[in-house]
Amino acid sequence: MSGRARANGEGSIFPYRNGGYAAYAWVTTPAGDRRRKYVYGKTREEVHEKWIKLQDAARRGAVPTRVPTVGSYLTYWLREVVSPNLAPLTAATYETYCRLYLVPGLGSIRLDRLKVSDVQVWLNQVSRVCQCCAQGKDGSRTESRRRCCAIGQCCQQRLSPRTVMDLRAVLRAALTCAKTEELVARNVAAVAKLPSGRRRSRPGKSWTSEETRAFLESARAASDALYAAYVLVLVLGLRKGEALGLAWGDVQLDAREVTICHQLQRVGGRLLHRETKTESSDATLPLPDICLNALALRQEEQNKAMAVAGPAWQPGPALVFTTRYGTPIEPRNFNRSFANRIASAGVPPITVHDARRTCASLLVDLDVHPRVAMQVLRHARISITMEIYARVSSKSTREALQKLGASLAP
Repeated sequence: MSGRARANGEGSIFPYRNGGYAAYAWVTTPAGDRRRKYVYGKTREEVHEKWIKLQDAARRGAVPTRVPTVGSYLTYWLREVVSPNLAPLTAATYETYCRLYLVPGLGSIRLDRLKVSDVQVWLNQVSRVCQCCAQGKDGSRTESRRRCCAIGQCCQQRLSPRTVMDLRAVLRAALTCAKTEELVARNVAAVAKLPSGRRRSRPGKSWTSEETRAFLESARAASDALYAAYVLVLVLGLRKGEALGLAWGDVQLDAREVTICHQLQRVGGRLLHRETKTESSDATLPLPDICLNALALRQEEQNKAMAVAGPAWQPGPALVFTTRYGTPIEPRNFNRSFANRIASAGVPPITVHDARRTCASLLVDLDVHPRVAMQVLRHARISITMEIYARVSSKSTREALQKLGASLAP
């Protein structure tokens, strides 16, 4: 067989030791170098098939010429697979997990030599070690601010079971990609075990309709620039990023509708105005009178601010909620403004996400069918609407809610 004339396109296939065959193709490595990559097999046909796959992989992108370490592969995976294909916040989270936990714990092991026991021991260790000690957080502080590990008083800052589960999920995703690229024979992270601890659902806080009305009345009376944002979160159940990412092009005051399709996120030191998390998050919702009036008021206020700012007004995507110079509102600043308004209104403290939960509760108070509430809140599953957000309130709360729109009408 070795004396057979080479078939068309088989120029790089040649006899190898022990009667087998080998072939090579020029590839670009993850580091950007041009090198030969070899494949081997017992027959010419087997090698030819591998060679064709190798050439196809070389045309599609970077190809490692030798089995990398776990750390090197994670660097490649984050850059070439995660970053171009996943949402920026998800990619940033994966990068953090890899940098702080996966690479320090498993990064030096060659990828094809990573064993189930390696992953199991690492998972057990990372779950019980104080991360302040492991990462030297206290030691990096100035001497006057050191308060725990650096002075021998361990703060026992351990990872939650949920975070450990997320770490294994990230490693499993990376090894799934490595298996697809034929760098490993199996996904050892999928076999590693975690404690089957019961995940208890913690009931979230929410306001009654009386508390909701008191909060919104306080914001309107104080001419709070974020009053309309509070209304959209509480009445339509918008997420914080969706409210801050809302553009005037998505608001149709004449048609009494608003289209939710963008969000504002801070990722990696940048504010991003991008599409919503999932397709199910996109929706066109009707605007009740209270929302319509609040948005009309916001439009008037913004036009006045634009006139006052003059040339200092910053061009951008024409967001509904901006600073006095037209720049987007920082999500953290929104949290602070929300907390300050709660203190001024004298209502029980809740988070912005609890305000969205309040919307679900108010819909239940109004006897809105769960399927309708699911559409308003844009949940992917009805179980989320029923089990996490919605709760049934008293008859007096239901009656008070019916007065909410009328009492807030200008």
